[in-house]
Amino acid sequence: MRRTLKYLQDNLLAADSRLFIFSDAAAHTADEEKVNQVRALAKQTAGFKSVRLIEREENMGLAQSIIQGVTQLVNEYGKVIVFEDDLLSSPHALTYFNEALQRYEQAEKVMQVAAYMFPLTGRDTLPETFFLRSISSWGWATWARAWKHFEADIDKLYAQFDVEKIHCFTVDGTMKNYWKQLLDFKNGKNDSWAIRWHASVFLQAGLVLYPAKSLIENIGHDGSGVHSIIEDSYRVHPSRTPVSTFPDTIQEDPRALAAVKDFYRHRKGTWIKRGRKFITNQWFKLKKRLAK
Repeated sequence: MRRTLKYLQDNLLAADSRLFIFSDAAAHTADEEKVNQVRALAKQTAGFKSVRLIEREENMGLAQSIIQGVTQLVNEYGKVIVFEDDLLSSPHALTYFNEALQRYEQAEKVMQVAAYMFPLTGRDTLPETFFLRSISSWGWATWARAWKHFEADIDKLYAQFDVEKIHCFTVDGTMKNYWKQLLDFKNGKNDSWAIRWHASVFLQAGLVLYPAKSLIENIGHDGSGVHSIIEDSYRVHPSRTPVSTFPDTIQEDPRALAAVKDFYRHRKGTWIKRGRKFITNQWFKLKKRLAK
């Protein structure tokens, strides 16, 4: 969190931005001191137009905390930029978000602005920004007009899918994990807000704006987080170049889609790399259990 805040403070629009920090209560008594340390850091935060700490009195969990926080802020301000506490941002990220939020404010089909992008092959040949059908949870923004379509009821979402929609939802079958996440939530195996937001946007035929060069780095893949494993397939460094162009035509970009599909197909690497990653994560999980 300290690093996330430092990178946000270095953004060009930090001094003009209102920062809201939502702090969930500890799930276990043993974690209370760590939560108190996080809150103490939040109370010391400066460099923004204003800083407000919202301290939850009971543990809500990731999904409900995100959903309630986003709902509160879009109801109050009409739009919101969302960061979780393991994201490092480009100094131009807030500028990108604000320009996109203003540019597409009345474009009903645009339902999210995303700042993270995969380490795509050939990204230098892509447009500076483009639209895709899938959402991102690693640094994003939206409007009240779009968030009103968020459907929390997984059964209502599931009922709207057929074979053709599942194929499209999984980016033409290249990211089947999206459908697996939705089924896992339906079966009580995860507590994901993001897969329900993804499905909500998809079922509205919504589009998401992305930069070709990522403005976000996720540092939560070191295995230390509750909802993460050790993973390096998504590693990027935030671009230090400002975004200057945005698409006028609101439709999915075929070149960007092809690049993303290629990334999805090859992201896991060779069988040897997959085996090493599996063994590493199993060993790491065992060490965490033994340390409790």
